[in-house]
Amino acid sequence: MSARTPALPRAGRWVADHVVMTVALLVLVYMFLPIFFVVLMSFNDPVSRLTYEFDAFTWDNWTNPCQSPGMCSSVVTSLQIGFLATLGATLLGTLVAFALVRHRFRGRAGTSLLIFLPMATPEVVMGSSLLALFSSVGLAGRLGFWSILVAHIMFCLSFVVVTVKARLTGLDSTLEQAAMDLYANEWQAFWRVTFPLVFPGILAAALLSFSLSFDDFIVTNFNHGNTITFPMFVWGSAQRGIPPQVNVVGTVMFLIALVLVAGGGLVQRRRAR
Repeated sequence: MSARTPALPRAGRWVADHVVMTVALLVLVYMFLPIFFVVLMSFNDPVSRLTYEFDAFTWDNWTNPCQSPGMCSSVVTSLQIGFLATLGATLLGTLVAFALVRHRFRGRAGTSLLIFLPMATPEVVMGSSLLALFSSVGLAGRLGFWSILVAHIMFCLSFVVVTVKARLTGLDSTLEQAAMDLYANEWQAFWRVTFPLVFPGILAAALLSFSLSFDDFIVTNFNHGNTITFPMFVWGSAQRGIPPQVNVVGTVMFLIALVLVAGGGLVQRRRAR
């Protein structure tokens, strides 16, 4: 019995070191398989736009990304809306998060609950509700860029508040008190102590907002009017064949996100050292 007892912990460590890691790698491969397929298809020269098979290798999709009519203009529109929606949602959401964490006021608990509702509400409900709102104020015939922007700010706001609020909740308040003890006023303590500590949460919320805005289709479909965003272009092109240049845009967006995440990780490691 004494000889068999040490074998059990060793077997458990072997399982933890090999089986668990193998399962994790398989899950990661499963998650990134569609992305690898998009990257592969960005170099495809299809025989027909109605087929989605790799027929021949080509660089034309990368050298002529605007070959498909209307695609680049839809990408620019999505980038503009995503940037403005990120800016508005991040600014408003950060202020709301500071108010919920740092101040006590009547209705604070109810406000925190209402913040989560847009995240839990199906996008079909939110999109139709916003369309009803715009119609009730007489803007049904004027839907377009600005109606999409308002809609994106509204559903991105909740994600910003939750992200920044989580960062503020874990912030040590004694750091600000120490700055006050060193004769710093409230303004100096905020910009030199509080804001640098909260900035990673604000940046994460901004990146999340941009990705949600750029990728949104359902809410945009209800409120886009004659304005075509990139998801709307892809959906419309699916009926007559998706152009291979769409995969180029998807690959570029993935590479940008990868660089941002890797760069953020390197900066945090350098700060930790």
